[in-house]
Amino acid sequence: MKSPLIIGIAGGTGSGKTTVTQKILDNLDSSQVIVLRHDYYYKDISSFNGLPPEKINFDHPHALETSLLIEHIRQLRNGQSIEQPFYNFTTYQRLPECKEIKPKNVVIIEGILIFIEKALRELMDIKIFVDTDADERLLRRLRRDLLERGRSIESVMHQYVSTVKPMHLEFVEPSKRWADIIIPEGGENKVAIDMVVTKIKEMLRNTNICLD
Repeated sequence: MKSPLIIGIAGGTGSGKTTVTQKILDNLDSSQVIVLRHDYYYKDISSFNGLPPEKINFDHPHALETSLLIEHIRQLRNGQSIEQPFYNFTTYQRLPECKEIKPKNVVIIEGILIFIEKALRELMDIKIFVDTDADERLLRRLRRDLLERGRSIESVMHQYVSTVKPMHLEFVEPSKRWADIIIPEGGENKVAIDMVVTKIKEMLRNTNICLD
């Protein structure tokens, strides 16, 4: 098996990374694509020395086990299967069960902090940054955390002000400089997504892989 094409999709919380990922999948043979979300690799709450969730900065790179993600990407590139972890965002715990992921022709890595670690960046063939207005991102995060993660509006707003916004300014926004492609307005930018899909297909053809 040829080494897979590795695509990184970064951007602030609520920027539309998942929508961009889905739009790309819609234009490829999704059975030959793996999507790994950095969020799967959050450290278990037990790793934070007994700190309560409200005292933990989940938007700092240290909250994620990026070294494991890097190891998994390297294994996939070498044609080896991985055991992908799962994370419960309500209890802040790494679940005991894992999912076996077999190597495929394309690997998409998605997350707000995936460009921070040089070793992870260097594994990527294409680096995409999804750039969306801060107000729109906040509204999307509110909706997600309230409806999908069982949070209160007070806890979401406190987290946004105390860690999400400061960490975005310190880590996420500056990581834009490492992107090969910047997509304004996320999944609504059809022209940019079409250009990205065309580039992906061209790169796959150059390695004799066709995912149309």
